[in-house]
Amino acid sequence: MGEKVVAGAFDLSDRQRYRRKLHLCLEGLGRLLAEQRFDRPRNLMGMEIELNLAGSDGLPRMMNAEVLERIASRDFQTELGMFNLEVNIVPHHLAGRVFDQLAEELRTALGYAHRKAGEVAAGIMMIGILPTLGSADLVAANLSDVDRYTLLNDQIVAARGEDFALDIEGVERLVCTATSITPEAACTSVQLHLQVTPARFADVWNAAQVVAAVQIALGANSPFLFGRELWRESRPPLFQQATDTRPPELQNQGVRPRTWFGERWISSAYELFEENLRYFPPLLPICDGEDPLRVLDEGGVPGLQELVLHNGTIYRWNRPVYGLADGVPHLRVENRVLPAGPTVTDVIANAALYYGLVRALAEESRPVWTRLPFAAAAENFDSACRRGIDAELVWPRPGRSGGLARVAAVKLVQDELLPLAAAGLDAWNVEPADRDRYLGVIEERCKRRVNGASWQVDTYRRGLDAGLGRDAALAATTRRYAELMHSGDPVHSWPVGLPVS
Repeated sequence: MGEKVVAGAFDLSDRQRYRRKLHLCLEGLGRLLAEQRFDRPRNLMGMEIELNLAGSDGLPRMMNAEVLERIASRDFQTELGMFNLEVNIVPHHLAGRVFDQLAEELRTALGYAHRKAGEVAAGIMMIGILPTLGSADLVAANLSDVDRYTLLNDQIVAARGEDFALDIEGVERLVCTATSITPEAACTSVQLHLQVTPARFADVWNAAQVVAAVQIALGANSPFLFGRELWRESRPPLFQQATDTRPPELQNQGVRPRTWFGERWISSAYELFEENLRYFPPLLPICDGEDPLRVLDEGGVPGLQELVLHNGTIYRWNRPVYGLADGVPHLRVENRVLPAGPTVTDVIANAALYYGLVRALAEESRPVWTRLPFAAAAENFDSACRRGIDAELVWPRPGRSGGLARVAAVKLVQDELLPLAAAGLDAWNVEPADRDRYLGVIEERCKRRVNGASWQVDTYRRGLDAGLGRDAALAATTRRYAELMHSGDPVHSWPVGLPVS
């Protein structure tokens, strides 16, 4: 991001030049699509996991710089808050024993990072929102010491023009304000990437949007924030409100938030990039020297850096990604729905369900999204965030009679979606042993109606029943979660409650 990141100041000419470059980039993307310049199918998937740092007391540790210095691996990077890290897993071919391979790589990487964090009295936590975070932890002083985070914060704050209002009503209600975007750092996620051809992109993205509610219902792991019990997956409302550049007047006019589910099914990747330009003002008007159309005229492939940067400041739950690898352009769907954790096995099971379902749903002759209104998919996502494993979802009835029905998420998964996911994994040529092991974890979650959020809430409430105060019960729940997370057994098998001392 060059000198502009350090300077942190933009004038009118910067914004005008950036807007022009964005439209040139979009035109360049259109030409690349029309000329069929994109990479051939390679069945490549990738994974990123955002992590928390916490001490043996369960409280957050603001020391990612010290921990990263000890880890000394390019696989680990900073994230927004000083209590955050991110681990990146190199792309894998989606075939064979890929899920067992991913699990082994993750266990090795996280185990190493946890040992290194222990050298400075911290530890690695995979959890959607750390239950012990307080409002005093999520202030601008605890942003990671990286120029791009400071610049992004400054631009979003300037665009909003006033404090951020957090108002989330769940089991309890949280109402507070923030002077920076730092509350966003509370949200730690798993991001699943899938490289797709332009011809397949729309079907895969639509399928991912359909699946998002199912992912949340089964994988919810973020029921607490600032000492309050909120939604079973509180990241989406928190993320939307913590990055909202709209003052109330613009919200009332129906201006779209920068974090959103979307509003329609699509027929091409181009539509999403075009929407991003049409609806969202640039936050970081940083231009490079590339002329994308000239590069194309000369037979080259442009990086479209302005388009990529703008795209990264719009937080779709399924984000389109343009990238270059060895000079060849490709498109990816970046699935940002899932919270981190609880265990490596759970993370891999969630990934197996996602990749299997997306493949199967994208190849159906009568796709779900042709029978499900987009508004119903958005309603499903909201319902899953609120109720987690107990959510009911609107879904097309089987057969040709058509119509929609409301069905328990766990029943839908057991009766209809698990067989589809298995067929999808078979189509990817995933080994049956991997398929059965990780989809079996999903099946057990459904049978027992247990996920990370339900375990956290049940354990916390038992702590309250045992006479612990709110903060003490949250801290004890967090410590117990960390202990069971590092044991590695999937969350459906965890005993509920706190150990008797």
